Amino acid sequence: PNLRIASARAGNVIGGGDWAEDRIVPDAIRALAEGKPIGIRNPKATRPWQHVLEPLSGYLTLAEQLTSTSDAGPLASSFNFGPQLEANRSVLELVEESLRYWPGQWEDQSDPTSPHEANLLNLVVDKAHHQLGWQPRWPFETTVERTVNWYRRIEERQASALECCLDDLTAYLTSTN
Repeated sequence: PNLRIASARAGNVIGGGDWAEDRIVPDAIRALAEGKPIGIRNPKATRPWQHVLEPLSGYLTLAEQLTSTSDAGPLASSFNFGPQLEANRSVLELVEESLRYWPGQWEDQSDPTSPHEANLLNLVVDKAHHQLGWQPRWPFETTVERTVNWYRRIEERQASALECCLDDLTAYLTSTN
């Protein structure tokens, strides 16, 4: 068999269904649902925020092209999947954008004695664009709006998790780059 292997990496992924602790979006959603302020540990930290559907579309594009081309050599390498550079925003900007869709408060909980966390993360996705024709579809604002509304609809019992996921998929597949 002709084995074809590539490596794929994603930036900071957000989207409905993540309930892990010590992650800014799930922590923010729990605070909002409880009517408490969102605690921010590192408001100035900048991340390449993207909706979970973005890297998934990249992974599927890469897999499809790896299996459909006779010469997978150039594709059997590493790829980054992330947002456009303008979607790199601070944690504070992420929280403030989130509060547009679910009003609440935030508070600075910076602790100079906490373990070091990188202030700036970035991903270069040019290779995925040039070799695969892949590019993200949703800007930062859409990513945050879809994410917050996913959780809010669940919290307010407006829809099931499955319905929210299917709505996001439909919106993503019908959007243009």
